[in-house]
Amino acid sequence: MADQKCAVVVGGSSGIGLAVAQMLAARGECVFVTSRDISRADTAAKQVGKGAKGLVVDISNPGEIEGCLAEIGPVDHLVLAAIERDMNTVKSYDIARAVRLVTLKLVGYTEVIHALAPRFSKEASIVLFGGQARARPYPGSTTVTTINGGVTAMVGTLATELAPVRVNAIHPGIIGDSPAWNGKKEALDRTVARTPGGRLATMEDCSDAVLFLLDNRGVNGVNLPVDGGWTLL
Repeated sequence: MADQKCAVVVGGSSGIGLAVAQMLAARGECVFVTSRDISRADTAAKQVGKGAKGLVVDISNPGEIEGCLAEIGPVDHLVLAAIERDMNTVKSYDIARAVRLVTLKLVGYTEVIHALAPRFSKEASIVLFGGQARARPYPGSTTVTTINGGVTAMVGTLATELAPVRVNAIHPGIIGDSPAWNGKKEALDRTVARTPGGRLATMEDCSDAVLFLLDNRGVNGVNLPVDGGWTLL
């Protein structure tokens, strides 16, 4: 279809990224989902359906990104949902892990955008994934908190440089139904008790927020928390 929109979801093989890819495909967009692993990329594409295509892209190796994305044509929507969780303290500092995470989210995200920039449509929009560790550090979040703060800053400079392409970011808090929080009921209950909304944000909440940021042409350069107000208390 000549007027069919194209979406790329980097890190779309699981979690919120996969949910976003499924929603985009369900409304008729041509979707590319990426993973570091070909079998996961292909499995995700089948889960997304509607002719979705899986691609192998490891954004922790920025020099390889452009070639991995070569087959993609014009892009209307780009979602950078690839994340890694890390426990790294300044007292017991793992340099290799820190460099990998910095490379993945700050350099890798930027290189994906650089590689696709010539293919963005005039009304294209981008959503980056940060996280609320930027606002609420915890023991072991030395790298994660710093990087998510970096994502916050990236939004403004990218929106300025890429205009009229819009750039926003979503910053999930503790997402109660995500696989990362399975079996952690006590910690989740404590968080609920400190959340003004009386419930944790869900994967559906995050997916809906991503689509809002992609679609609403009046929203640009915004860092959107999705945490039920958890960081207020």
